[in-house]
Amino acid sequence: MKAVVAREYGGPEVLAVEEIPVPRPGPGQFQVRIRAAGLNPADLRTLSGVLHRLTPLEFPYVLGSDFAGTVTEVGPDVARFAVGEEVFGVGLPRATGEMATMLSTPPSLTTGTMAEYAVFAADTPAIARRPEKLDAEQAATLPIAGLTALSLLRAGGFDPADGQTPLTGGGRALVTGAAGGVGGVVVPLLVAAGLEVIATAIPDDEQYVRDLGAADVIDYRSVDTITETLRRHPRGVDTLINLALPGPALIEASRVLRPGGHLLNAAFPSPDPSAFDGADLTVKTAYSTARPGDLDRLAAYALDGTLTSTISRRYALTQAPCAYADLVHTHVRGKLLVTVAPTA
Repeated sequence: MKAVVAREYGGPEVLAVEEIPVPRPGPGQFQVRIRAAGLNPADLRTLSGVLHRLTPLEFPYVLGSDFAGTVTEVGPDVARFAVGEEVFGVGLPRATGEMATMLSTPPSLTTGTMAEYAVFAADTPAIARRPEKLDAEQAATLPIAGLTALSLLRAGGFDPADGQTPLTGGGRALVTGAAGGVGGVVVPLLVAAGLEVIATAIPDDEQYVRDLGAADVIDYRSVDTITETLRRHPRGVDTLINLALPGPALIEASRVLRPGGHLLNAAFPSPDPSAFDGADLTVKTAYSTARPGDLDRLAAYALDGTLTSTISRRYALTQAPCAYADLVHTHVRGKLLVTVAPTA
């Protein structure tokens, strides 16, 4: 089968499309014919080696985490999925280091989704059946972005599905990096939860983030985001959701928050919590975590129109190394997608 393979740590330059053996499922595993795979910055972060203590890679290594596809074989002791079923979800690199003891939910360990076939662990909430009316391409872009967005809502205390009370009547959130992959999910979900969203985006992306539901847009390239936000909203905002700024920049950015506000971070690296000692605010970092039913919920949001497709560019599997280079070196709106097999 064809797959996007790396034979050493590095960036997109170490990637190549190669012919490798089709992986076969063992006990508790199942095989999927991949139809589409979404790109994520985390794919390259893992490949860079920065997380090698948490997730040491075995080479040759096949990239890819988000996917949609068809079950083609199940291993022993797998009753949850059957051959022919359409599924979608996210797979993690096979964790053998510290990551193996840190994961709060069972991971969907994978052989890599940027390939014609991949094998996954079946006992995980990070993979679900794909509804017939949800096309494979959109499904393949939902998992990491959507699960991160849900984690942010829970961390902020405004996820109604978690028994939390939505912020209404003046709840205002500033979302940095709103035009990116996670922004394409978190902005509409915040709006659905009753918040007024201020988004940062370049002028070319202004209409895109407004279509997501943003009430106001700040061009972060032409003005200082925090100064401009406070000019427009002198009393500050209730919540700052950071999808773009590195940890140290959040110390300065936190002044945009009113007393008692929430700083919710999903960017890597996360800020040092001690930097906010004495500040009248709550600081939390929330990364992608799958709970039972989360993917079904994201699929339902896509089907009812709360979440729309955010795919901006499509690539064939043979173009996947170029797609990862574009992810690093070009401005990306929404999600980049690799199509592996015809969608249904």
